[in-house]
Parts: sequence; C-alpha cells; structure tokens
Amino acid sequence: MPSTGKPLTKVEIINALAKKTGFTKKDVGLVLDELAKLSYSEVKKSKKFTLPGIAIMKVVKRKAKVGRNPATGQQITIPARDVIKISVAKPCKDAVLGK
Repeated sequence: MPSTGKPLTKVEIINALAKKTGFTKKDVGLVLDELAKLSYSEVKKSKKFTLPGIAIMKVVKRKAKVGRNPATGQQITIPARDVIKISVAKPCKDAVLGK
C-alpha cells in the first residue's frame, strides 16, 4: 500500500492485514474489534495492558492541580483523577526510529 502521509483508516488496516495473512476481511475486522474490547476490559480490571511490541496502556493517578479559567483568568482547582497513559514499547521505538 503506497504511503500518502496520512494515517491508515480501519478499513485500510483490515485490507492490508487480510492481504498479508490470507484471512478474510471479516475475520481480521473481528480480531481487531475483539482486541480493542480485550484491551479496554484488561486496563479497567488490572490497570495495565501490554500489546507486545507496540504499546503499554495503564491507568495512572493524576494529582490535583491549580489551573486558570481561560475566559476569566480566575484560578480553579482541577481535581485528582485517573487517566489512561499509553507508552510506546521499546521494539516499536527501535523499529520506527532506529537504535
């Protein structure tokens, strides 16, 4: 698939994987959907999910902080909350950026 400088769409990813693996587009789409569902449930349950060779998703606690209302300039307190952090795995960094 020629590079146009734009990110691949889900359909383009499915087509590329189906062509490369010989699986049907329907099966590849199902696997992608199930992988997404699995990652969401695992991050919710165990606070961490690793997609080997690609990325690590984890829930981290963000501290409360002071911010400003951009419209009024008034200080406001932003409460502490859980956020999802995604880190790129080392094999992905090495493959894309070089060692």
